[in-house]
Amino acid sequence: MTRLTVPFFSQARTFERIWPDIRSQVEEVFEDGKFSHSTRVRALEQALTAYTGARHVIGVNSGTDALALLLKACGLRPGDRVLVPAYSFVATATSVVHAGGEPVFADVDPDSYALDPARVPDGALDGTRFVMPVHLFSRMADMAALTAFASARGLELVEDSAEGIGMRQAGVHAGLHGRGGVLSFFPGKTLGALGDAGAVLTDDPGIAERVAALRHHGRTGRTLGHFPGISHESVLPGHNSKMDDLQAAILLARLTVLDGDIRRRADLAARYDRRLRGLPGITRLPRLTGAPDEVFYVYLIEADHRDALAGHLAAGGIGTEVYYPRPLHLQPCFARLGHRPGDFPAAEAAAGRALALPLYPDLTDEQADRVCDAVEEFLTRKVSA
Repeated sequence: MTRLTVPFFSQARTFERIWPDIRSQVEEVFEDGKFSHSTRVRALEQALTAYTGARHVIGVNSGTDALALLLKACGLRPGDRVLVPAYSFVATATSVVHAGGEPVFADVDPDSYALDPARVPDGALDGTRFVMPVHLFSRMADMAALTAFASARGLELVEDSAEGIGMRQAGVHAGLHGRGGVLSFFPGKTLGALGDAGAVLTDDPGIAERVAALRHHGRTGRTLGHFPGISHESVLPGHNSKMDDLQAAILLARLTVLDGDIRRRADLAARYDRRLRGLPGITRLPRLTGAPDEVFYVYLIEADHRDALAGHLAAGGIGTEVYYPRPLHLQPCFARLGHRPGDFPAAEAAAGRALALPLYPDLTDEQADRVCDAVEEFLTRKVSA
């Protein structure tokens, strides 16, 4: 197997650079002697409140749980239908199921990969109470259009903003355009931990209170003892979805360099844009580039020969990732909904053509140029073949 000299993702140099801050934060955790749902989590929640402008941030154990808890806190009832895009990570739809609801799929706009209100199937809104757009890769969905769509149809709007840290539209951070949103701190995210962690964002104090209870076995308030939750009164049938303080400590350290990391990602994306623009069979996604709300979690292209290109890059020691190889409506876990290939053509086209190139703050200009050289080499061979 070829050794990856340009891995798809790495953060070794980032952690070396901020190690003094990490050590200081982690030492505070050990000094407290409390490792879950304690002082570092509270400090992170406060820091994210300041960064995003949300009135309430509730730390939880993953972005997936954040979505399920948010839906429950917003009043989703067993069997309620939730409109979601057919192209996204599977957790977008499985979180609906975990919350007790039923996902309803709609196609995406082929230029942005975002939920397209104009492509909602006839009858999809019968019995539907929620719409949950997803902000993918580098740009938010059109929240003005989706807010108007939800309002006109009496739908509750929540956001799968798991990838949206730093993204803003009309001055409002991702996750705060409807009832609430979420953040994922999976290690590869723009703000990543060293394991799973997530958060719910909302301006609604009632939603915040319910999420806070649901994440901790249904208990309201916060216990700072060594073994929280052994004996308490549960006001809701909750979960064990608390955030670990060690992950919060890592995130607090990384938050201090987040804006610089976002700028570095933008510089690398601009470098890719310059090198790849105009190459035959390659398109950058979203197609509408240079918007002020663009924050690069992933640099995504569409390629005519996606799998062959990925193989060529891998042979040259360059890592890539397919986002996402199978659209949601064709996932085996949703076979009972009866969808067939062709039901959502834009989502299916994206699943067959999309490829993510390496993009992270540790990536050097030279490594990015190597990626572009390899892409050009592949396309030259295709043209001459």
